Amino acid sequence: MSELSENTQINNRRVRVIGCGNPLMGNDAVGVRVINLLQETHPEIDIIEGGVGGLGLIPMMEGYDYIILVDATTGYGNHIGEILVFSKPPANEFFPLSLSDIGVLDAVNIAEELGVCPQITIIGIEAGEIMEFSASMSPEMEHAVEDVCTLILETIKKE
Repeated sequence: MSELSENTQINNRRVRVIGCGNPLMGNDAVGVRVINLLQETHPEIDIIEGGVGGLGLIPMMEGYDYIILVDATTGYGNHIGEILVFSKPPANEFFPLSLSDIGVLDAVNIAEELGVCPQITIIGIEAGEIMEFSASMSPEMEHAVEDVCTLILETIKKE
């Protein structure tokens, strides 16, 4: 098993974890909660907050060989808190609408077309209905945070 290093280089590959979401919109905050927990427990991992997506994600992916992106999804899973893993961006009609001009999946698709993002794993957590202006997530989403952190650590170590 590979050890994590200061720059999160695994087998000479630069790895970064990007968490997306809005902490003021209930279950949409899950990506931010995941990276906050990872930063507390594994500061050696290269982690960055991706906000609500948009074109600003593309420079966050530049210079990395492998990206793990975490975000809430709606309409993909069977129940709130279900963890879904995609090795290619899925159709984007179900990802939450972004407050920016383009959404997370649009930015990932553009990054791939530009050759900025050679390999990506997208971890989506089914959020159900996104509550506007709520600082709390449902218990199912809170429970998923630790499971997603474990999944990310296992994914990084497998690379």
